[in-house]
Amino acid sequence: MSLERTFVMVKPDGVARGLVGEIICRLERKGLKLLNMRMLTIDEDLAGRHYAEHTDKPFFQELVAFITSGPVVAMEWSGDHAVAVARTLMGVTNPVEAAPGTIRGDFGLVITENIVHGSDSVESAERELGIYFR
Repeated sequence: MSLERTFVMVKPDGVARGLVGEIICRLERKGLKLLNMRMLTIDEDLAGRHYAEHTDKPFFQELVAFITSGPVVAMEWSGDHAVAVARTLMGVTNPVEAAPGTIRGDFGLVITENIVHGSDSVESAERELGIYFR
């Protein structure tokens, strides 16, 4: 057993479409435990810290513009292999390629508006949880 903590965020499109409850329900039904949650509107400074690894990429400004466009729901989850479990439930980044039954596969259409964000490693989870909850 590998008990982990992970960060999951419902992005502005997911909040606007009323999918917060659905996403929480899927994570809980899988067996993860919700430890912390907050709704906020991300400003440019916070967006820059969240997407720090993408600062030099051509799509950075598009990421920042989208993530600051409306409220998000930031959450801390725990469970056995929580990072991998949450990522599997979300589906691949591009919703067009995401399998049916995943959050992105069921609800997403556009790669830039893909409903949720989830940490991709234990290290990323610690960094992101530190940004939003510590």
